[in-house]
Amino acid sequence: MNGDLVIAADFGTSGVKVGVVDAELRLISQVVETYPLYLAPGGHAEQVPSEMWSALVLAIAALHRNLPKLRERAGAIVFCGQACGVICVDKEGNPLRPCLTWMDKRGAKISNRLVGGFPNVRGYRIDKGLLWLALANGAPAQNGMDPTAKILWIKENEPEVFNKTRWFLDVRDWLVHRATGVFTTTPESANLTWIMNTRKGHEGWSEILSGMAGIPIEKLPPIVQGEDVIDCLTVSAAAELGLNKNVKLVGGASDVTAATLGTGEVEDGALHISLATSAWIAGFFPSRRVSISHAFATITSSLNYRPLLIASQENAGSALEWVAKITDANVESGFSKNGIPQIDDPYFMPWLAGERVPVDDRNLRGSFHGLALHHDKNALRRAAMEGVALNLRWGLEKVRQVRGVQSKRPLTLVGGVAANTEFTQLLSDTLNQELHVGAARHTGVLGAAVLAAKTMGWASDACNCAVRLKGRTQAVYYPDPSRATFREDRARRLNKMRGDIMRSYKHK
Repeated sequence: MNGDLVIAADFGTSGVKVGVVDAELRLISQVVETYPLYLAPGGHAEQVPSEMWSALVLAIAALHRNLPKLRERAGAIVFCGQACGVICVDKEGNPLRPCLTWMDKRGAKISNRLVGGFPNVRGYRIDKGLLWLALANGAPAQNGMDPTAKILWIKENEPEVFNKTRWFLDVRDWLVHRATGVFTTTPESANLTWIMNTRKGHEGWSEILSGMAGIPIEKLPPIVQGEDVIDCLTVSAAAELGLNKNVKLVGGASDVTAATLGTGEVEDGALHISLATSAWIAGFFPSRRVSISHAFATITSSLNYRPLLIASQENAGSALEWVAKITDANVESGFSKNGIPQIDDPYFMPWLAGERVPVDDRNLRGSFHGLALHHDKNALRRAAMEGVALNLRWGLEKVRQVRGVQSKRPLTLVGGVAANTEFTQLLSDTLNQELHVGAARHTGVLGAAVLAAKTMGWASDACNCAVRLKGRTQAVYYPDPSRATFREDRARRLNKMRGDIMRSYKHK
């Protein structure tokens, strides 16, 4: 290998985090560059692929200034990021329209038509649902957020784009092509199209599921593993990034897989929680798991198809930012010193964009419940933090029912919201759980870099390398018994009313 450093980039909803990692798995320099998210009524949520690439170029330029010898020392580059996006490209890889991000819900009605019919259970026609479960360990979500619905929305509403599309790519897929000229996708992105057979020994695109979804299988790119070397940088990409063209680009993964590696919690059944714009509870398992009633399952990861459980919740940091905005505060400073919690504080349902786990319902909306004349902005902020924490508790209770979960060990917390000390203590009290926080904002970057460990000669494989990150804890939070009792009482009250609140959104 030429070079001793890895450049890792984690493409999120609001921007890209880019870091330089050495053989000791130290993050020796990091930069964040933002890019726009374009929202509009009707579930519209798009981003422009070229703006993501431009942000990467700016970030790596900043890293060059921080590390003057980066050009000579960079040996590999790895991308991870948001999944469930759809970028339509022609045969040269040029985007034909903006990316429909994971947040886009315009395909909800189409998804309902695709999976529905008579007789059905929970909105899924029985024969279709059973086939999807058998082959893919899940089925397209009825909220329209999976790539299946987005692709079919394009087919119905923009047929000229659909017909011109050579490849349907996820965010990471297009960025890899932009850097190397090679078209690929990862197992996570493939699985979440619900056109992939994920049965052990049969992993790959499924003609049966492709036909059932009505999406041409020839428009879906080859599936590669996260530790595979895709290619070296193209001459033009190397020039834009200021790197040698012999730098190897390694396969990469979804943000969930990268974050899991970055925590070092790679044992089967070990869970972690990520708190950023949205939230997820995740962990590796030895075989496939699924909870139909609570809308989560394992997907096949970029680590030789190892099953990775993901239970996603739509609103975490996004809900806190919204409440901060309407109360003239900000997330960084507006959620501290908000007064002592009161037993009659209002309850906050953080379902501002619907919910996925443990109830998959795009029609749910956020609300404050139990407002009184004496409640002020501080009460609303307290309710917002507690509402996100109680929502996580609700989801975690269901995930812990899964066979093989290690429920008696501390939980690792990652993501930007985990850097908020007041919220993290509140979450510890709410879950009555010891929480460990490491490199909260850069866990994905570290995990992505670990995928290059084999290529760089740092370890035999990514998991053996990731274990070295376990225990790099920067802060530990313990539940306070009296506060935990207070939150338990609040949770019990919410449990009694949550069902009625959800039913109020049901459409006849």
